[in-house]
Amino acid sequence: MASGTALQKAIDLVTKATEEDRNKNFEEARRLYEHGVEYFLHSLKYEAQSDKGKESIRGKCIQYLERAEKLKEYIAKKEGKSDKKPVKDGGKKEEGSDSDSDEDPDKKKMVDKLQGAIVMEKPNVKWSDVAGLDAAKESLKEAVILPIKFPHLFTGKRKPWRGILLFGPPGTGKSYLAKAVATEAGNSTFFSVSSSDLVSKWLGESEKLVRNLFEMAKERKPSIIFIDEIDSLCSSRSDNESESARRIKTEFLVQMQGVGHDTEGILVLGATNIPWVLDAAIRRRFEKRIFISLPEEPARATIFKIHLGNTPTELTEPDFRTLASKTEGFSGADISIVVRDALMQPVRKVQTATHFKRVRGPSRADPSVMVSDLLTPCSPGDSGAMEMTWMDVDGDKLLEPVVSMNDMLKSIATSKPTVNEEDLVKVQKFCEDFGMEG
Repeated sequence: MASGTALQKAIDLVTKATEEDRNKNFEEARRLYEHGVEYFLHSLKYEAQSDKGKESIRGKCIQYLERAEKLKEYIAKKEGKSDKKPVKDGGKKEEGSDSDSDEDPDKKKMVDKLQGAIVMEKPNVKWSDVAGLDAAKESLKEAVILPIKFPHLFTGKRKPWRGILLFGPPGTGKSYLAKAVATEAGNSTFFSVSSSDLVSKWLGESEKLVRNLFEMAKERKPSIIFIDEIDSLCSSRSDNESESARRIKTEFLVQMQGVGHDTEGILVLGATNIPWVLDAAIRRRFEKRIFISLPEEPARATIFKIHLGNTPTELTEPDFRTLASKTEGFSGADISIVVRDALMQPVRKVQTATHFKRVRGPSRADPSVMVSDLLTPCSPGDSGAMEMTWMDVDGDKLLEPVVSMNDMLKSIATSKPTVNEEDLVKVQKFCEDFGMEG
């Protein structure tokens, strides 16, 4: 099997589980087997595997789940808590099961499918990595971080928000904010769900998947259910929609109402680019509706810096402010594409150069050591210019030019903002009617 972060974690967990099993620490072994299977399922969904590797992982999941079930039965019998159900009509259900999911193979299959929605590895996006959007960040901290850290603050009539909708034009950072929530939410279980996770071709299965998702969130609370592009699941009901789509929405409404009134510790976080198509009842379930607008000028300057990272550049603070002023109407995603294009400019200079000269710069082997025999592209008239192409330069001798202001301006000149003016008007109208500024 190919190696990967989640896959390696799964292997480590089941290795430890086997060891605990041998040492007769059956409760700990059962827990580790189940935890390991969660990581295997996450690996299947998010990490590249060969067909043979996928088949091997599925086989391991079945093997370890069967062992975990046997251990659960053994522990229940030993403690005298076995919850055996009478077998009706000569049925052959396994005895010793202690939950509905153990007896219902369909439910078990759905739970296994949804396991992949649980984000195991934190995305490592901090609040400080999100430029601007201060009101949105404060609302999310209020809904997620404070109730976990200071639960005593939310007693009596003071309750944390149960539903938050992030809406705005594409590329403004809605999903990025959700990644920050997943990182900063500490010991919360983060479910990242798309419509494909909840829609099934089989009659009645989609609403069961929705129900199981909320049941899993209740079992693992504090939980956050993040549903990206929620409009694809919960658009306005109409006479010509399919019965299946209507049932999914109804189940979603029922579950969100239940989350809002019957349970603590669960937040539903939705994101959409087209909030005006949401069903009115779904919209009401999201108590806070936060407008994630196009970045303001100071935020755009910060976004340029974030995407440049530690790439060598000669840009100064005034340069970043100039770039921000020249990108009015650009989203965060648009700016990231501008920067990526500008980062390629030094590579293009290397490719097209006809002359190189010797310069002093950091060693490839050890950047802290300066060496004087590196080669960099130059004009034919430069002092020390040698006629040659990049094919004549050794790999460890090349010093590429740093990213310049001209590189950035050239990229901006060939880029256009992707946000449609008409959609922007619709989103702003929705904000005026139903939302709050983020």
